[in-house]
Amino acid sequence: MEKIKLMALRHSAFYSPYLMTFVEGFLQQQGLEPSYEVASDKHPVEQSLLNGYCQVSQSAIATRFADLEAGKQSRIRHFAQINQRDGFFLAAREPDPAFSWSKLKGKKVLVDHFFQPYAMFAYALNKQGMSFADFEVIDAGDVSQIEQAFRNGEADYVHLQGPYPQQLEADAAGYVVAAIGEVIGPVAFSSLCADQDWLDSEMASAFLTAYKQSMQYVTTAEPIEIARKQIEAGLFPTIELSVLSHTIASYQQSGCWDTDINTSEQAFNTLLDVFIHSGAISKRYDYGQIITAID
Repeated sequence: MEKIKLMALRHSAFYSPYLMTFVEGFLQQQGLEPSYEVASDKHPVEQSLLNGYCQVSQSAIATRFADLEAGKQSRIRHFAQINQRDGFFLAAREPDPAFSWSKLKGKKVLVDHFFQPYAMFAYALNKQGMSFADFEVIDAGDVSQIEQAFRNGEADYVHLQGPYPQQLEADAAGYVVAAIGEVIGPVAFSSLCADQDWLDSEMASAFLTAYKQSMQYVTTAEPIEIARKQIEAGLFPTIELSVLSHTIASYQQSGCWDTDINTSEQAFNTLLDVFIHSGAISKRYDYGQIITAID
């Protein structure tokens, strides 16, 4: 077996097509022995890919924008789509089947300030005729700190990626009232990336075979089956089985995952719309500057 190191910028059930490559054994069937870790200050994604510490990572396509704005070139290429929708939810203190976005006005909202979720939320608000100026935006830190702050009563609403809002529901501590992805629609949210040289290797070809199988699996398998295998693999030790299953079902039903692993140009163009609106980029970039299409 040839060893392959996988990384993720963030760890979430949202990235199940990636996680199941090794949980379900698709990589192992291709003769690859995987290990997996979440990026850290010691091992950031780009450096780890370029120095060979890892071969593949989950990341946002938008991570390339900073280099392009600075006129820098990179060997990092985004080559396979994971999610074609934003995977964040808005949760309230009480159930609200009649929720409208205008209800956020004047409220306190815990918002994930990581660059892409923040930009996506701003864009969704704009599509609803609102902006961050309409309510008090609270930055509590990372995902665990945001969730804990909400549990501690620090805001009226919270902006989180699954399965954390679903766990709040299970604990009767919060209730999902909206999905950011439903407002924005198809967008190039997250993908897999690698060094361009690695993409030409036999290992890359084997990985892609496994990844296509995994994507097919997560779009068709029962959510409870996927959730059980992820929990048995120790990927979500603090999340209940029913909660994880519900989260995966939500992502399946919303169309986050697609068996065509190529990022569409339409979804990429929406991503450009999001980041032009946020002011993070000054012009529209070409698809081919960042993305390598897969045959």
